[in-house]
Amino acid sequence: MTTEFKYIIFHKPYGVLSQFTQESPKHITLKEYLDVPDVYPVGRLDWDSEGLLLLTNDGPLQHRLSNPRFGHKRTYWVQVEGIPDTEAINKLCTGVEIQDYRTRPSQVKLFLEEPTVSERNPPIRFRKNIPTAWLEMTLTEGKNRQVRRMTAAVGFPTLRLIRVSISHLQLNGLQLGEWRNLTHSEIKDLKKSRI
Repeated sequence: MTTEFKYIIFHKPYGVLSQFTQESPKHITLKEYLDVPDVYPVGRLDWDSEGLLLLTNDGPLQHRLSNPRFGHKRTYWVQVEGIPDTEAINKLCTGVEIQDYRTRPSQVKLFLEEPTVSERNPPIRFRKNIPTAWLEMTLTEGKNRQVRRMTAAVGFPTLRLIRVSISHLQLNGLQLGEWRNLTHSEIKDLKKSRI
C-alpha cells in the first residue's frame, strides 16, 4: 500500500504551538486550525513567532528540509527595538556569537518603509521613546530561537518575528490562520531544488 503524500503551508498566528498535541489547557495548537491527519511540521516556529509553516508526511523530504547540511533558505521579517546601524547589520550578515556558536553568514537588509503585515494579537509592547525598525533576514540554518538571539547580540532585541518564505515557498496572501495544499509545481520545485 502506497502512502499519499500531503504538502501543506499554514500561516501560523502568534501564540500557537507548532504541534498538534496540547501540553496544557492554556496552549493553542495546530489542531485548532488544521484538520488534516498524519502531517507534521518541517522544522518549527516558536509559539511567539508567526508566519509560514510547512507540514508534510513525506519523511525523506522532511529530513532534507530539516537537516542543516542542506542549508535551505528561510526568510524572516523581523521588527526590532531601535534602528540598527550599518555596523549591526554587517555583524548580522557575517555572523555573530550566540551561546558558544558562531552563526553562518546571512542576508540582512533594513526596510526603508514598514512592510504590510497583519495585526498581531496581542500587539507588541510599544514604547513611545524607543523607535522600532523592520529587517528582512535570510538564513540557511535554524538553531533554537536563532533570529532573536542574533538581533539581541547586536543590541536590537526582536519584538516581532514573521517567517515569510521557505526556499521558494511564500505566504502570498495566505491570511493569518489559513492553510492550503501546495500546487503540483510547488511540490516539484521543492523536490528538485537543492534546498
